[in-house]
Amino acid sequence: MTVAGIMNQFQVVGRKAATPENPNPEAYRMIIFAPNVVIAKSKFWYFMHQFRKMKKTTGEILDVVQLQEKNSRIIKNYGIWLRYQSRSGTHNMYREFRDLTLTGAVSQLYDEMAGRHRCRPRSIQIIRTEVIKPGDLKRANPLQFAQKVSFPLVHRVASGKRNQKALSDNTFTTVRPTTYFN
Repeated sequence: MTVAGIMNQFQVVGRKAATPENPNPEAYRMIIFAPNVVIAKSKFWYFMHQFRKMKKTTGEILDVVQLQEKNSRIIKNYGIWLRYQSRSGTHNMYREFRDLTLTGAVSQLYDEMAGRHRCRPRSIQIIRTEVIKPGDLKRANPLQFAQKVSFPLVHRVASGKRNQKALSDNTFTTVRPTTYFN
């Protein structure tokens, strides 16, 4: 699986194919992060083969829906529990990210795991995701933004605004501008 750009969140519903012995088999629903529908279905069968005695040839997919976040205008803290396969073994991990959407946080996760741990996207399994309150953050990077953050405007150059005179009438001058204002 390759990850190019933002991941999408899919809800995949599937079941074992109906047989005369079992005409109405139990359906399974899974939330999967994937770049497109094809990879979401493939990951669904990968996990179903691990958890249940089902595979693509003995089952059927009933529904695939892409899930959209309702409020993507407010920044939130996301906690992501995952399992990944490295060269030395399988590891469990908890990461925290700040983003507008869950899919954006998962995209950050895949990028960070590739950069910090040289982990391929196919070896990452997301176990659980959750919106974390600012008081419950554990990691230092999102924690620094949980308090009031100010970005002071330092080293500004005073220039001419509408209906105001600029610092100088000349376009070019030999004097350096003053960039520090109290």
